[in-house]
Amino acid sequence: MDATPDEVETLAELRIWLDKRTLSGLAVQGLDLTGISLADVTVEDTLFLGCRLNAPEAADLVARGASVVPELAHAPYPTHPSTLYTAADLTVGFEASGFAGMYDSVVYRHFVEHGGPLPPIREALSQRLHDHGIDNALSDALAAWASASTGPVVGVMGGHAEPRGSVAYREAATLGRALADAGALVLTGGGPGVMEAANLGAYVPSAEALDAALKELSAAPYFVDHEPYTAAALAVRARYPSAEPWAGGLSIPTWLYGHEPANLFAARIAKYFSNAIREDTILRAARGGIVFAPGKAGTVQEVFQAATKAFYRSDGASGPMIFLDRRYWTDVLPVEALLRPLFTQAPEVPAVVHLTDDVDEAVELLTTHRPA
Repeated sequence: MDATPDEVETLAELRIWLDKRTLSGLAVQGLDLTGISLADVTVEDTLFLGCRLNAPEAADLVARGASVVPELAHAPYPTHPSTLYTAADLTVGFEASGFAGMYDSVVYRHFVEHGGPLPPIREALSQRLHDHGIDNALSDALAAWASASTGPVVGVMGGHAEPRGSVAYREAATLGRALADAGALVLTGGGPGVMEAANLGAYVPSAEALDAALKELSAAPYFVDHEPYTAAALAVRARYPSAEPWAGGLSIPTWLYGHEPANLFAARIAKYFSNAIREDTILRAARGGIVFAPGKAGTVQEVFQAATKAFYRSDGASGPMIFLDRRYWTDVLPVEALLRPLFTQAPEVPAVVHLTDDVDEAVELLTTHRPA
């Protein structure tokens, strides 16, 4: 749990404040407060989010100046999550009921059945509350990383359809391993393909383990075969259990693309309903730079969204934009030809566009950069 000074997310934290007889100005999140007396505790301007309270207790808190926002009961997901997801959270139910019965799939079906990206009012509110909780938990997690490490947060983007076992998949996994070895936090969009490969590389403990994992995963190459695809990922995780809190890095997927299974190799998973918020969040978090492996429309969208942030410095100084595979980014999708002239119009922005075919060169550029 990533503690923050104005949030109370565990009963142990709550007891500290109860001894002080005040919760004023704090946010209390996701706690079962039934049976805990708050009668002699100051609660003016306290925010109770998703806490279990009986009706008289909730009414008393509001009467004494608190705000109470309960869980919305109709949804199969928490409307006030206080922590990020893990692979274990998303795959609850897989062992008993397969891919269709696990938490991630249940939530995706609910999302589709309730309007998808255009939900009715109750579902829209539930989704926004959920994503607000993920925003907060992600902010806590990134603050914890920054306080414990001097390594950059580096994004890895690329094609979601890249099969396990391909040359590009192996290259992305090698990149993830090298970035983790250099002390960087690997951040991806949380999907399959290049994204899974980068988190996989950051998850396994060594280059030798990565070779073995790549071979094992290649037996289930395509994410459209949901059952064997997920089973293979869980088998690799079981083979290489890790106590490292950031093993595999961070991923930020979305249920908008819930037909694509979230990759299971990130230590922490910030899964959103809103893809627009999710995309902006990925690029805002990756202040140490981004590697763009070959991809299609989604990757190109991220390229120009990242370029906009770098050009206007809307989130502060940006890290390098590194394009892996020169031929692809100059001949197939010639984005460099557009980006370099663009950045000449912003002379105060350091050179951020780099093309390379060399993973080691990409890692050196990223790990020697330190954003302000």
